[in-house]
Amino acid sequence: MISLTKLNKKAFSLNALYIESVEEFPDTTITLTTGRKYVVLESKEEVQRKIIAFYRSVQLLSNPHLRGEKDEEE
Repeated sequence: MISLTKLNKKAFSLNALYIESVEEFPDTTITLTTGRKYVVLESKEEVQRKIIAFYRSVQLLSNPHLRGEKDEEE
């Protein structure tokens, strides 16, 4: 989960595994795989940093296949 802030200044947590896209128009809008959208105060770059930190914390980025690396045997 990542911590974010809605436009009304209320903090909430969002499961980063369900994030499909993060855009700025100019407000930062997060679209989930379900189609639900959240508009947050954080910048696009800040949201991306939080997503990467979350992935690292659950060791999602530690898998070489997910990083696009090939096995030495291939």
